[in-house]
Amino acid sequence: MRIYFDTVGCRLNQSEIELLARQFRAAGHSIAETAAEADVVVINTCTVTSAAASDSRQKIRQAARAGNAAIAVTGCWATLEPEAARQMPHVSWVVPNQEKHHLTATVLGVPLETFDLEPLARQPLPGIHQRTRAFIKVQDGCDNFCTFCITRLARGKGRSESIGEVVADVRAAVTGGAREVVLSGVHLGSWGQDFSPQLHLRHLIEAILSDTDVKRVRLSSLEPWDLGEEFFRLWENPRMCRHLHLPLQSGSAATLKRMVRKTTPPAYRRLLESARAHCSEIAITTDVIVGFPGESDAEFEESLAFVREMNFAGGHVFSYSMREGTAAARMKGMVHGAVIRERNARMREVLWQSSLTYRQRFIGSVAGVLWESCDEVGVNGWRLHGLTDHYLRVEAFSPNPLWNQISQVRLEEMTDEGLRGVILNDGK
Repeated sequence: MRIYFDTVGCRLNQSEIELLARQFRAAGHSIAETAAEADVVVINTCTVTSAAASDSRQKIRQAARAGNAAIAVTGCWATLEPEAARQMPHVSWVVPNQEKHHLTATVLGVPLETFDLEPLARQPLPGIHQRTRAFIKVQDGCDNFCTFCITRLARGKGRSESIGEVVADVRAAVTGGAREVVLSGVHLGSWGQDFSPQLHLRHLIEAILSDTDVKRVRLSSLEPWDLGEEFFRLWENPRMCRHLHLPLQSGSAATLKRMVRKTTPPAYRRLLESARAHCSEIAITTDVIVGFPGESDAEFEESLAFVREMNFAGGHVFSYSMREGTAAARMKGMVHGAVIRERNARMREVLWQSSLTYRQRFIGSVAGVLWESCDEVGVNGWRLHGLTDHYLRVEAFSPNPLWNQISQVRLEEMTDEGLRGVILNDGK
């Protein structure tokens, strides 16, 4: 059969569909580029916001309209609303998160052992989810109680993959040609805390650096606590991508307390100071929520000032969206939509200005760029798009359609979203 994969949401969802694709390939099936070509469509859903849940339902409807494939639905939205998922067109299987590792066996009606004997080399998914970077799932679930978040209910308690399993997955990615792996999890920083004796995320990263030949190791989103000085010493190794995504959510101490976040503005400031002391060029990006219940004008101004002070390399701003089943949905002091929109625009402007400042410092420098795509060819050659290890988006022209290669690029000017440069070599 031909299997098509689609996903909404986080990098963990991307890593999961890559793993499921390997399982279907191991069972002798192939991966389709579009839903129209497929016999089976697998959709990994999300419910972190109302918009993500809506996008998940839309993906299912789009797949149903595209052809006659049977649809398997999994992920966070399907876990929290299984009956609604079953009523969607062409849906034959609804697989909750806790049974996701059995999805391939369930769809094929065969024992798990049939295709899970030894790892295959990773192959990038075709179509819109093709990635040169390999997303490696190292952890699932969360033991935090952030009052705005529904993910803990959908994913369950924190669970860590073993060092051996992760190293094997990274080796499979390298064998398949991946230059960069992205370690992913719901609460990535909690990796190893469910072991006895407990381990720290740095132990896993040290094993990857010592036991594999992967050229780049990147971390997905990390909650800004429980990291410590030893953790930041990992960046003494040049294979560590100089980028950390540390969700702040608010720069107001009172708002953070209502969110039940395990940090404060002073603690977050110290964390960034430690990271920058060990790696001065590190790009630190973040997430911020505006309009959280009870957020007064003063609290917002405090949050805005703190975000400005932190000089982030970029970030995402989310307007608070009430999610049924969360503690925040029961709070008083809901903020009016017009006020939220105004705060969102002001916060985005601050982050945009700090991202410009960060990118500006690289004008005239040379950086390694991993090419992710090329979208046109003209008199200047192919226009390539890629990422530095700082997660700076770079475009350049080349006589060859380079893909999944790292080139040295001289960065010469700003673009709307990143930088434009000149390739100094053909890549490797």
